[in-house]
Amino acid sequence: MYEDMPEERINIFYEKLKKDAEAGGYQLNPDTNFTKKLVKGLLVNQDRYNYQACPCRISSGIKDADLDIICPCDYRDPDLDEYGTCYCALYVSQDILNGKKELVSIPDRRPTDEERMKQKENKIELISSLKYPIWRCKVCGYLCARDEPPEICPICKAKKDRFEKFL
Repeated sequence: MYEDMPEERINIFYEKLKKDAEAGGYQLNPDTNFTKKLVKGLLVNQDRYNYQACPCRISSGIKDADLDIICPCDYRDPDLDEYGTCYCALYVSQDILNGKKELVSIPDRRPTDEERMKQKENKIELISSLKYPIWRCKVCGYLCARDEPPEICPICKAKKDRFEKFL
C-alpha cells in the first residue's frame, strides 16, 4: 500500500519540513535519499495514526501515549546537544553538517512506559499545588500560565495537543 506513495507527496512534505526546520534554527540530515525515507515514514504514520509519530520508534497508536514521540519528538534537542543528531537522524547539528562530528547511531533516551507513568504521577503532585498550571510547548519550549494551553503555540505554531503541564 505505502510502496505506491506518490513521490510528489514525499517531496512536498520534505520541502515543508526542511523550510520549517531551517526557520526554527534546525537542519535536516543532508543525505536526501535517507531523509526522504524518514519523511515517507512520517507520512505513513500520519495516514495510519493521524499523527506523525517518529518512524524509528514503535508507536502505540494512541496519541496521548505517543505525544513524546510525535515529530519533532521531545528528545530531539537533548539528542542534538549530546550526539549531534536526533534518534532517527532526521535532524542533525551544524557540527555534523560541517564535518566536525561524525553521524553515529545513538541510544534511545525515551523512558520506559513505567518510567513515563512515574514521571506523570510526580508532575500531577507538583501541579496540584499551583494557582494556575504552567503549560509548556514540547516543540519550542514556550511557557504560559493559564487554565488551558493555547490552541496554537504563538512561537512555533504547534497545536494544543503538543503542550504539557510543566508545573
